[in-house]
Amino acid sequence: MTSRTATLIGLTAILMWSLLSVMTVASGRMPPFQLTAMTFAIGALAAAVSWIWRPDAVRALRQSPLTWAVGVGGLFGYHALYFVALRLAPPAEAGLLNYLWPLLIVLFSSLLPGERLYPHHIIGALLGLVGTVLLLWGNISLNAASGHAGGLFAAFCAAFVWAAYSVMSRQLKAVPTDAVAGFCFATAILAAMVHLAIETTVWPETALQWLSVIALGVGPVGAAFYTWDIGMKRGDIRVLGAASYATPLLSTGFLIVAGFAQASAHIALAAALIAGGGLIAAKDMILRKR
Repeated sequence: MTSRTATLIGLTAILMWSLLSVMTVASGRMPPFQLTAMTFAIGALAAAVSWIWRPDAVRALRQSPLTWAVGVGGLFGYHALYFVALRLAPPAEAGLLNYLWPLLIVLFSSLLPGERLYPHHIIGALLGLVGTVLLLWGNISLNAASGHAGGLFAAFCAAFVWAAYSVMSRQLKAVPTDAVAGFCFATAILAAMVHLAIETTVWPETALQWLSVIALGVGPVGAAFYTWDIGMKRGDIRVLGAASYATPLLSTGFLIVAGFAQASAHIALAAALIAGGGLIAAKDMILRKR
């Protein structure tokens, strides 16, 4: 598999994650850790189904404790910290700090052997960050930091954890992507334990809500982690990091189409900045020298 193909596969994760908001809204009012447990379990089972005709893939679960710590720590750690941030801080401010992870991925990639940052990578990531700030600016309060320091810190830690998990996946290049199914299943168990300890169970009430939960597990909380793993291990990390800023933009677009949000001029400007940043960061892949 070429680096370009792996990068394109990794980009599909960004598309699937952009559907997370609209699917979550459609899934009803389930507590966050219950929804996490259910969707990660579905994501793990969906991948495990393919093992019926690929029995050797089960061997991918035989990994070192360090590998399991990175995989489960990244998936469960990120979501747990993000949920804590949403409980303790306003969603817009928490979301903005959380979306430092694409920039952190671009910066952390320079620490990997054989990787090098160029100005267009950093410029592309920064343009994406500016576009994200503009996208969320209308919902941000200037007094948000007052009384919400713990939540904002959790949001920053969530961004750091996801960026670290993504970049460290490159160092675990020899670990098969099938192992992600095991990480998802472990994350589902941990989320279920937290749910039973602090939340009240709320089941979906309609067919649409059940379908949304299943779709979340198959897509944004399932296949997306597998395609992201391929992109991180074999693709261009710098391009994927900068392109990740398209997630909040596409998410807003899907919410507009579904009638949960309204279009505006600042969204259009944010789109131009994020798209421009992604194109600049991907310059090497688009204009590859013969």
